[in-house]
Amino acid sequence: MRTTILFGGPSRERLVAVASAQGLSRTLPEADLWFWAPDGWVYVASQGVLLGHERPFELDLPTEGAPIGDIEAALDVAAREDRVLLLSLHGGFAEDGGLQALCEAKGVAFTGSGSEASRLAFGKILAKEVVGRAGVSVPESIFLEGAQSALADYGRLIAKPAEDGSSYGLIFVDGPADLAAVAEAAKEMPYVIEPFVQGLESTCGVLELADGEVIALPPVEIRPSAGKFDYKSKYLAKDTVEICPATFAPEINAALQDQALKAHKALGCRGYSRSDFIVSDHGLVYLETNTLPGLTASSLYPKALKAQGIEFGDFLRGQLALAEARARQAETAA
Repeated sequence: MRTTILFGGPSRERLVAVASAQGLSRTLPEADLWFWAPDGWVYVASQGVLLGHERPFELDLPTEGAPIGDIEAALDVAAREDRVLLLSLHGGFAEDGGLQALCEAKGVAFTGSGSEASRLAFGKILAKEVVGRAGVSVPESIFLEGAQSALADYGRLIAKPAEDGSSYGLIFVDGPADLAAVAEAAKEMPYVIEPFVQGLESTCGVLELADGEVIALPPVEIRPSAGKFDYKSKYLAKDTVEICPATFAPEINAALQDQALKAHKALGCRGYSRSDFIVSDHGLVYLETNTLPGLTASSLYPKALKAQGIEFGDFLRGQLALAEARARQAETAA
């Protein structure tokens, strides 16, 4: 199959997706580049323009030439030309199962989880229900109507978009003014509110190997800039520290790996995933599972691959092989 990196997307996480595509293109320079631009159209991109694009976390990539068409038209081309799509996309329709469902319907091979797992993982409330039943330690969900009472009980809450990346829209709730801010933000998109858990942030990647075995990678310990791991501290701050393998006690690292594996399997993820946790004095607290985690030079998943002794190129080629095999199986079954 013809490898094509599909990157960008219409969501506000598109900047990270473009930065990921830069790393993917450097590793697989033979791959074609399709840029799903903010205007909704898909364009053929050149490696020179992509790699020459500075400040990808802050500025949109310019488009080149005439578009292939919208995303459905582009997928029709991919099916006709027997392409396998290496997805460098985050958020919204690209990660909530919508794009994956289109690919499945059109018989297009793609990397990462299928439509159902993507849908389950993307909705934080539903994901917590699913992984909680599998034995993962999940936090309480608090409804806005009861948030004032919960604030009195817990002292501090945290609110985040229920169906978006955790880098955006975080609101720390310390008083009535913050609750009012959550209520205002919830007019634009659904929010989930949880007790604020004091502790260290960590993440643990999961990887499906060529033989079907699924393993947990070494956990990453995160010490964020200014004490919060938001978009700025992830991608722009210079003083955020990410340590892999994490320096937690061996039993904590083992628990992180166990919980990440349980989440991956409970949600039905494929290929690879990354689950985020808080390591508190009272144990682990699950935050979310990312079915298309960032693959930029500064992202957490590549750090875990390196700690495991897996070359980034080998990882990508393995994911492409899995995607092709699944597409062939689906074609045979049909």
